[in-house]
Amino acid sequence: MANTVLTGGLDHRLDQILERFKRGEWVKALVFPMLGMLAFLLVWQFSADRIDTSLGQFPGPVQVWEQVKGLAEEHMRERDREEAFYDRLEKRNAKKLAADPNAVIKERQYTGKPTFIDQIVTSLLTVAAGFVIANLVAIPLGIVCGLSAGFYKALNPIIQIFKPVSPLAWLPLVTMVVSATYSSPDPLFDKSFLNSAITVALCCLWPTLINTIVGVTGIDRDLVNVSRVMALSPMVHVRKIVIPAAIPMIFTGLRLSLATGWMVLIAAEMLAQNPGLGKFVWDEFQNGSSSSLGRIMVAVLAIGLIGFMLDKFMLSLQRKVSWDKNALLR
Repeated sequence: MANTVLTGGLDHRLDQILERFKRGEWVKALVFPMLGMLAFLLVWQFSADRIDTSLGQFPGPVQVWEQVKGLAEEHMRERDREEAFYDRLEKRNAKKLAADPNAVIKERQYTGKPTFIDQIVTSLLTVAAGFVIANLVAIPLGIVCGLSAGFYKALNPIIQIFKPVSPLAWLPLVTMVVSATYSSPDPLFDKSFLNSAITVALCCLWPTLINTIVGVTGIDRDLVNVSRVMALSPMVHVRKIVIPAAIPMIFTGLRLSLATGWMVLIAAEMLAQNPGLGKFVWDEFQNGSSSSLGRIMVAVLAIGLIGFMLDKFMLSLQRKVSWDKNALLR
């Protein structure tokens, strides 16, 4: 029975795909994007051939691809050195224990230079931490503001004052506060990580907060009346009525927050020289070698592609949890 249902589902899906091909939708879905990318690459190469800088000719697609391969090879070499380091450390400790079972073993961490991929991972972890911190505050606060007109009126002046402030303006204050309050002989997180994550959190806070308030205040009054007739408790009302109805607007805020947070993170890493893609770009700019422009262009493309994938991830998550099926079209 299960196999029959599965086969029927696959046949239905294949029929849909074939129908789309017959209607010519494959042209819009495949050919047009490819033509757009081809035109972009041609314009890029044409422009690059005519731009000379103090560091040499501006890199075209071919030169950037060469740098992509070079950065990947650097990452592999660094991982090989790291593996060799820990192998030597393990052998040295084993030899020391063989000579003296009571010997004190020292564990050391590999301190090699972070590679481009390492910087990408650092930036992703940082933006994820800031995003989670911000929305753990923004969503509950937005629900409370949407349900209580008095609370919203009390909080609205604060929102309007701090919403336009660039998160980069907060960076010096965040750095000083973290340095003054976060001190430990064995810290769980590096101060640079906290500085960047808190700066991202201050950026991600407002879009989610505002969209959550709008979503909660825009709930259909019929749903509110049903909740009153059923005498639902406040927590059940929020869980069964408010959150499901406000989910589309909440996710709109989440997507805006994540996109803005990713942009701000790169700038914050460049300004504060914290580990991540921003620092990679700044270091390459300061390096001034013949390959620096190509490497910076690789970072620019990586930043754009990662931002695109983060938005697609949030959209996929919205499709799974939201009743708003129009999200499939956005």
